[in-house]
Amino acid sequence: MPAGTEVTFVRDEIEGEGPLRGLSAGLGVVDAEWVVLAGGDMPDLQPAVLREMLRAARETGVAAVTLSDGGTERPLPAVLRTVPATDAARALLEDGRRSLRDLLAVVATVVVDEPTWTALDPERRTLRDIDEPTDVDH
Repeated sequence: MPAGTEVTFVRDEIEGEGPLRGLSAGLGVVDAEWVVLAGGDMPDLQPAVLREMLRAARETGVAAVTLSDGGTERPLPAVLRTVPATDAARALLEDGRRSLRDLLAVVATVVVDEPTWTALDPERRTLRDIDEPTDVDH
């Protein structure tokens, strides 16, 4: 991490309530217009892909930007506009909904198509996640 980078750790208000609860807790301390949402098990996020997602977010003004993968919208990584994402996450949690896909279903979202982002990341490293010890070797 670059020198001078500030990191804030936030814990879920209620443990075990899914990723949307964790996102809501994190958004509650953000003082920025945009956030990049990624899993802690995604070690190979490619800066060029994230920059493309941020560019799409700024140009379109939507509340979320995600990546297409095999015709499916991936919930991670995502670029979120902080205020609408915070409002939507709180409303969904009050309604008992806890998934990131629920959030993406209710906010204006742009999906970066697969040819666009894979031109920046031909090895598709941005979507790599580590779920099992054997994933480290790939």
